[in-house]
Formats: sequence, C-alpha cells, structure tokens
Amino acid sequence: MKVSTLLLAAASMAQASSLIPRQRASLCELYAYWSGNGYELLNNLWGKDTATSGSQCTYLNGASNNGISWSTTWTWQGAPDNVKSYPYSGRQVAKGRKISSINRMPTSVTWRYDNENVRANVAYDVFTAADPDHPNYGGDYELMIWLARYGNVYPIGTKERTVTLAGRSWDLWVGWNGAMRVYSFVVPSGTVKSFSADVKEFFRYLESNYQYPSSQQNLIVYQVGTEAFTGGPATFTVDNFSADLQ
Repeated sequence: MKVSTLLLAAASMAQASSLIPRQRASLCELYAYWSGNGYELLNNLWGKDTATSGSQCTYLNGASNNGISWSTTWTWQGAPDNVKSYPYSGRQVAKGRKISSINRMPTSVTWRYDNENVRANVAYDVFTAADPDHPNYGGDYELMIWLARYGNVYPIGTKERTVTLAGRSWDLWVGWNGAMRVYSFVVPSGTVKSFSADVKEFFRYLESNYQYPSSQQNLIVYQVGTEAFTGGPATFTVDNFSADLQ
C-alpha cells in the first residue's frame, strides 16, 4: 500500500472515531451484555438450542451519545425455520414511558452483510406493554420493521395490506406470538441498508387502523438487529445506529 493511501485511510479512520469513540467489547457467551452512553448491546442467542451446530459472537466497535457501531459473526445449521439468535443494539429506555407521551422516536441505521446467502432478516424490534415492569423479552404488542429478508424467511402471521410510511412502501403482516400481538412492516423487495425514520409514525398508523392503545402501553425495548436462522459464516455489521425519544 502506498504511503498516500495509508494517510487517506488514517484520516478516514480518525474522522469515524470522532463520531463514535473507539470503545471495544467481545460478547461470545449466551446473553453476554454491554451498556453505555445510553445504548446497550446483547449477544442474544435465545434459539441456539434448536441448532444442530453453530456459534455466534457479537462485537462492540464503538459508542458515544450519538450512536453505536457493532458487528456479529455467526454460523448456524439445523431447523431452518427456527430463529437461532437476535443480537441487537438498543436505546436504553426509562420505565413508565407511555407511547402516547412520546412525540417522536427518531432513528437511523446503516448496516451491511458480508454474505447474503443466508436465512436471516434485519429488523427493528419494539415491545410495548401495559405493565411498565414487563420482562424485556416480550410485551403485549410487538412492532417490527424489516429492512431485509434473506433466504425466504417470513414474519409471524399473514400479509394484510401494503402501506406507505416513512417515505416508502411496506407489506404489513399481522399475527400472534402467544398472547402478544405482532405487527411487522416488511420491505416488499430488496434491502434498505440506510434507514432514517420516526418510529412514532408507525405507531400512529396502528392507532388509526388497528386500535392500538397508545395511552395504555409503555415502551419496553427499542432495538435493531438481525434474526439469524441458518447459514454462514456471515458477518452483520452496523456502521452506526442511533435512536432517541422526544
């Protein structure tokens, strides 16, 4: 590599590090966790026992008050229709925030997969519940925003309609996961690797069209990650994720 190229690379890295200070963490154990700067990161291998073989590690690449950068590397085999993991980064949420009391939920994410020949998705996951102390692995309602769908995987429920929100079209799937009502807004084709939106817009749609009870529901989690089914080795990288409540 030429010296000039090295200098350009160093300058680029310095610019990136000014945006997201270089914190580091390696999370390889089941439910290994990191938090800081108002964000959290979880190596959430909740479905790993359905796999015949495989492993996964999640890595913090940097974090600041303005966002978090991370990646996860995985390989899973067996039970192709079962989710093995959902490693995620999330905005830490204070208990008792009613959805109706939140005016805006601005967020942005940029991401990439180095191997798209997998069964996986890339999705936001937002749980709400009437009980502000509800465990954070579920809720009364789940709102998902699927930015990618690889290998013919599908959301819970059935497709009901196509809607336009946040400046693009989404297929809306509606179903039940046990007692939890699930609404999944799925990009109809392709992938959305750079996404910026106000998630409150999706809740307003559910209020108007599905009688979602925003005045009775507390925000439990506000996350983005990838649900891994089978395939790999593959590395999913989030170059930057930010989220806020206003």
